[in-house]
Amino acid sequence: MLIHLLQTVTPEAEQIAQKFSTDSLTTKGAEIMEILRNTPPRELVEEMITSFIKFGIKVLFALVIYFIGAWLIRRFKNVIAKAFTRRGADATLTSFIQSLVTAILWIILIMVMIGTLGINTTSLAALLAAGGMAIGMAMSGTVQNFAGGIMLLAFKPFKAGDYIEAQGYAGTVKEINIVSTKITTFDNKLIILPNGALSNGTINNYSANPVRRIDLRVDVAYGCDAAAVKEKLMRIIGSQEKILDAETRGAQDPTVVLSAMKESSVEFLIRIWVKASDYFEVSFWLNEAVYTQLPEEGISFPFPQMDVHIKQG
Repeated sequence: MLIHLLQTVTPEAEQIAQKFSTDSLTTKGAEIMEILRNTPPRELVEEMITSFIKFGIKVLFALVIYFIGAWLIRRFKNVIAKAFTRRGADATLTSFIQSLVTAILWIILIMVMIGTLGINTTSLAALLAAGGMAIGMAMSGTVQNFAGGIMLLAFKPFKAGDYIEAQGYAGTVKEINIVSTKITTFDNKLIILPNGALSNGTINNYSANPVRRIDLRVDVAYGCDAAAVKEKLMRIIGSQEKILDAETRGAQDPTVVLSAMKESSVEFLIRIWVKASDYFEVSFWLNEAVYTQLPEEGISFPFPQMDVHIKQG
């Protein structure tokens, strides 16, 4: 490192740099040692000190550029978020654009810092371009995830805040970045799904429509009055204000029908419509209400039975 710095400030160093690409390593070393022997110690020390000072100034400038650039990137990221919020843009698009722009700006900042240190960025860019294909093949999965993120933004199968089920996981979408999507499960676990597999797989979006239907199958014992069972179930439904009717767009009136006669029970089917945000609350409430209120009317639930006949011979 010291010899390299010395070469940048002496005429002899220019000759060494020109021959460095053609001569053998032994010849270069010999020439460098010859220059060092012919250079007075005092002059050599002065040149080394000068080189250190110049290089230190470059490092200082690079650090200043880094801190200022990092601050500007954070500020620009916040400006993007505020601009998209004012325009009412989708939170998913905002998150993706922030991630993409931040990555690009960091690459530019690093290139500027390298240029400040005196390194030829043109040669570095050529090196990166030459290795781009190999890196691309090694990071094929990452490239696929990036393309998947673009597909998700283009077709919008879901957005931030939606409750989805995909790749064997279910949760609320927290954000979509360049290569992955983050969802939060009901038990507050953070799941990170790769965009490539997510865009090519099946996605069940529970929040896409404003209303959803709840189907509940209720089994009662044989011998129960079917009309009484239906009447009681309709009374239970009518006591819940969050259950919708046909006056709500996309919903229908609640219905109760005798849907099947099984081996040891009679099955009634309840169909009701609720807002997507009320689905789980009403579903849990309905299960409890049916279980606690039907027996009050003398309606019993079936349970497995087995008749055993013993013959004495």
